[in-house]
Amino acid sequence: MKRIIFSLCLILSVASLSAQTKSFYDFKATTLDGQPFDLNSLKGKKVMVVNTASKCGLTPQYVQLEKLYEKYKDQNFVIVGFPANNFASQEPGTNSEIREFCTKNYGVTFPMMSKISVKGTDIDPLYSWLTSKEENAVLDAPIQWNFQKFLINENGQLADVALPKVLPDDEKIIKWIEGKN
Repeated sequence: MKRIIFSLCLILSVASLSAQTKSFYDFKATTLDGQPFDLNSLKGKKVMVVNTASKCGLTPQYVQLEKLYEKYKDQNFVIVGFPANNFASQEPGTNSEIREFCTKNYGVTFPMMSKISVKGTDIDPLYSWLTSKEENAVLDAPIQWNFQKFLINENGQLADVALPKVLPDDEKIIKWIEGKN
């Protein structure tokens, strides 16, 4: 009888912990155009989340990001950009200015969200989840700089992180997208 009660308690504890763990799909964002964007709409896709900036030495990564998106967007893959001004004020523009910059200079067609904070006391809840093992149940991954890439699997769980200087078309990322890792 004690074993049955112990087993039942263990099962309930595990179920309770699983129910408390959020996924990527539990968050909402706002596009650069001010429209609501439910990340739940990306269910079943691999997602690369990137904090971007227009005046950064890594800004040319928009080229590889767009090429990657164009190549894999019809294969259940999407990139979502989140402009942030957290590093050396390298994203000072308004949402409208950011949209114009990305479109005019890099032809960006992947979803871009409104400017948020990716660290500090005003960190956006999504980035709090992305960067904290306590919240994502996978790993701690504090933002090091602009263009840090978070890889989200088809189940909405954090799968891996690529640091800012890792190019979007890095072999490790391609293998992940293609399911060869």
